[in-house]
Amino acid sequence: MHDDDSQVTGASVSPEEIARFAAIAREWWDPRGPMRPLHAMNPLRIGWIDRRLPQRARKQGRLRVLDLGCGAGLASEALARAGHDVLGLDAASEGVAAARRHLEENPLPTGSGSLVYRVGSAETLVEEGAAFDAVVALEIIEHVTDPAAFVAMLARLTAPQGRVFVSTMNRTPRAFAFAKIGAEYVMRLLPIGTHDWKKFVTPSELGGYGRRAGLQLEAMAGMTPDLLGNHWRESRDLGVNYIASFLKA
Repeated sequence: MHDDDSQVTGASVSPEEIARFAAIAREWWDPRGPMRPLHAMNPLRIGWIDRRLPQRARKQGRLRVLDLGCGAGLASEALARAGHDVLGLDAASEGVAAARRHLEENPLPTGSGSLVYRVGSAETLVEEGAAFDAVVALEIIEHVTDPAAFVAMLARLTAPQGRVFVSTMNRTPRAFAFAKIGAEYVMRLLPIGTHDWKKFVTPSELGGYGRRAGLQLEAMAGMTPDLLGNHWRESRDLGVNYIASFLKA
């Protein structure tokens, strides 16, 4: 695959969302900065995903994993450190530049998988006929223009018997209170305008998108922070943040 550092547009990509996250790209790796919730959540997300990756492909060698909407690479680096060959893809060149810079300054340890970043959209990979053992889309579906079409693209990018992982926020009054009002206006954990509550996705909606795309829902779990938001744990509470695993049969 080639690297293309031009800014990317595509049917799934919202220019307004790209600009919003590009503006904070330089602060992405600051654990006390605007991406603080993702830093705290990341160990839970990556551990949950790693335990559910296809075992058959593992035995044949390292897995090919696509981190779609990778931002500055929080999940991409963690997945590579877990031993997978990762492509981090994002439509914002600023985020990818920050990801490459962080990787250059913090090389992966011996025993890690490989990690390559690319500016691009899911549509481009579909056109190229790319396929991965696992496709990861974390905190991205609530920012795309058409979530059903987005999940269909995730399925097309997944090899048979591969997995699709999606994490997002539920469209509930509690999510509005905590993830929108609390995080953006009260605690100032995120820049104001980061989220549009109307675009949050319910678990039933996500499951429906998966079924229509030929994906089988395997597991779904809530992600719950402690009172200070410094540590997250897996739970049965899907009311705010949750993560799902799908199988491409």
